[in-house]
Amino acid sequence: MRYTCNFFKNIFIISIAFFLFYSCDKNRVFEDIKEIPEGTWNRKNKISFEINVTDTTSMNNIYINIRNKGSYIYRNIYMFMNTVYPDNKLSTDTFVCVLANDKGRWLGKGIGDLWFNRMLFKKNLVFPKKGKYIFRFEQAMRDEDLTGITDIGIRIEKVEE
Repeated sequence: MRYTCNFFKNIFIISIAFFLFYSCDKNRVFEDIKEIPEGTWNRKNKISFEINVTDTTSMNNIYINIRNKGSYIYRNIYMFMNTVYPDNKLSTDTFVCVLANDKGRWLGKGIGDLWFNRMLFKKNLVFPKKGKYIFRFEQAMRDEDLTGITDIGIRIEKVEE
């Protein structure tokens, strides 16, 4: 009985800590990350994020979140970022994420064989219109199947004034 009580007490403490950590991120407007099936990103697999924008006055920074395995064979990844605006206009940007230095040492934060990087994509962006924005990622490497990229995400945070 005592072990059960301690178990629930620990779960409660962890839950509170998670809530406090999560709620302290006051500048975050949106953040999501999606797993790439089996850690192999096929060129045809476009990863999309839908965001409902209501604030058209604040400046925002947009970050790309990426996780890779240590077995990823390149030191970078090229991606296309397609943005669909509320009026269905489309813009396409090419973005390179450098994941390792010239000597092959992985950048970012790592645990075991998994590495995480957050890279600035757009700085001080003011959304021009209210409504639904779609951010769609596609890998732009020469390989049809890109093995070792496990997750792709996006983070939008309000710039403090």
